[in-house]
Amino acid sequence: MTSASTAPDYAAMLRIAYDEAQIGLAEGGLPIGAAIFRRNGTLVSRGHNRRVQQSDPSIHGETDAFRNAGRQKSYRDLIMVTTLAPCWYCSGLVKQFGFRTVIIGESQNFSGGENWLREQGIEIIDLADPMCITMMRNFIATHPALWNEDIGVNE
Repeated sequence: MTSASTAPDYAAMLRIAYDEAQIGLAEGGLPIGAAIFRRNGTLVSRGHNRRVQQSDPSIHGETDAFRNAGRQKSYRDLIMVTTLAPCWYCSGLVKQFGFRTVIIGESQNFSGGENWLREQGIEIIDLADPMCITMMRNFIATHPALWNEDIGVNE
């Protein structure tokens, strides 16, 4: 994905998170995927939102990738990549465990804790990816009740 002298390929990283989002959608869940990488671009873990599939409100894309990463001595040099701006819950995870960089596929449909993370000194790189934007826009339009449940909005 990258050599020692070049920056990580954020678009390639996002494709892995996007693939996870597609898996979640195919399973009947929300299309939100995430992946965790080392600074050199090496994949550590990946995951997707499984709230519907496992009837567990705590399994967001970021938390699934985090759990799949297992215990790490430090998270400071890991990069969290997510197809959608992290919600407050996932933003807290990023802050709590010391991630310093978050790559976001899109924040047009939902901005979550993106600005708060920036205020905490965490580098946020929003790729404004058209595929991520369209995927979430379409999902929200066709499944508004499920979307509102996911972000904690009662109708």
